[in-house]
Amino acid sequence: MKNMLSNKFIAIGGAIIVFMILVAVFAPLLTAYDYGMVDLPNKQQVPNKNHIMGTDLYGRDVWCRIAYGARVSLFVSFAAVAIAIFFGSILGIIAGYLKGVVDFTLSRIIDIMMAFPPLLLSLIIGVSLGTSIRNMCISIGVPLIPMFFRVARGVTLSIGERTYVMAAKSMGSGSIKIMIKHILPNVLPQIFVVLSLGMGGAILAEASLGFLGLGIPQPTPSWGLIVNEGKLFMFSAPWTTGFSGAFIALTVLGFNLLGDGLRDYLDPKLKNLEGQS
Repeated sequence: MKNMLSNKFIAIGGAIIVFMILVAVFAPLLTAYDYGMVDLPNKQQVPNKNHIMGTDLYGRDVWCRIAYGARVSLFVSFAAVAIAIFFGSILGIIAGYLKGVVDFTLSRIIDIMMAFPPLLLSLIIGVSLGTSIRNMCISIGVPLIPMFFRVARGVTLSIGERTYVMAAKSMGSGSIKIMIKHILPNVLPQIFVVLSLGMGGAILAEASLGFLGLGIPQPTPSWGLIVNEGKLFMFSAPWTTGFSGAFIALTVLGFNLLGDGLRDYLDPKLKNLEGQS
């Protein structure tokens, strides 16, 4: 752990992510306002001692909505990536291990999914399913499946013919046992790297869907929705969109830095996977 934290990308990226998670968890303690409380006499106030990030069109405290919005944005992103990891990793391992018709069929399905830009595919799924937290997780998670599928399949193909895998086959171990015991542990380090990068994409996708009105319905705030609500006042009241946009950018930066750091930290260790298995 100490060696891992000595990597500046992991340290900085991890610190940013921990900060965002703490904001989400302790949102009720970090603000004295209700995120849905309308106070029209105090609408569009500039940042001041009572409202450190100002107020929006309806007089709602911007910092309060950003803090509570972190809960939605982070939860949706984590859930979406979890969906992508679960299905992408399982299907990738199966395709890489069984090969043949199974690999061909699954790979062609993934190729079709990759033919669509991820955001466009999210929009199509989002419009089809409707607006809710569950549907948003699905619409963001499905386009991320190819990312994890390709990683899992690639690692499985590279180790499928190694000595310890062949030995397990010769000893009568079943395919499921081999995939879980010998292949999955080798796939996970690469998945961790892609996970961080995928989280950045999920955050942006959630913000984009929220901005386009396909995210979480009112009055629950999310970062994308906050930007959408303030877009008409971007120049007259820039704090209504600027702070939320900054949180989105900072969170994406944190996950990207963490992903780069994990790649640098884990890559040397991946050379020793055969010995570890």
